[in-house]
Amino acid sequence: MNFLHTEHHRIHRSGWLRAAVLGANDGIVSTASLIVGVAAAGATQGGIILAGTAGLVAGAMSMAAGEYVSVQSQSDTEQADLKLETEALAKHWDEEEMELAVIYQDRGLDEKLALEVSRQLMKKDALGAHARDELGITEVLSARPFQAAFWSAACFTVGAVIPVLAAALAPISSLLWLVPGLAIALLGTLGGIAAFTGGASPIRGAIRVCFWGTLAMALTAAVGKLFGVSL
Repeated sequence: MNFLHTEHHRIHRSGWLRAAVLGANDGIVSTASLIVGVAAAGATQGGIILAGTAGLVAGAMSMAAGEYVSVQSQSDTEQADLKLETEALAKHWDEEEMELAVIYQDRGLDEKLALEVSRQLMKKDALGAHARDELGITEVLSARPFQAAFWSAACFTVGAVIPVLAAALAPISSLLWLVPGLAIALLGTLGGIAAFTGGASPIRGAIRVCFWGTLAMALTAAVGKLFGVSL
């Protein structure tokens, strides 16, 4: 069968893209906020660099561990549901066939056609049909713990290293405006690229991440000013 056109969908990117955007965004915001807060407290440049570097390492490991545990939990749930479905198919084939047919009826097929579709799909791949149409589990959207952990940690590191380098190379007198300015520019770029990659408005994506990043840095700087002591 020949198709007249090809559609380029983006849903297959959702797994790694979510982890990558989350990691990079958190790396920029948390590290820049930490640097700004410590700088506002009157720390030395060495203390600021140490705090930023420690935040980078701890944050990257935390993001990797958090993503792995959360996505692995999702994967465990998916596997448990697939096991239950496999047992149900072995013991109650006819009932499972009707269950799938009802799902297709709810989507708009008439009773006879829904039952025929159910029989044909189950004849080819019964578990795959139930996983997709009853449980909502597909190959594209299935949980991948190691992929999520890698992209989250790697992108956190990339996002965090830029504020740390700025703190190391720039004069300490300029850190309170340079690091936030750099972070906001990075966040805007990241938000725009992520939104564009996902098929959304780049401007809207840039605005929303800049807003939350600016708020985080402002609050951290306020804490540093109010409660900080010279390190």
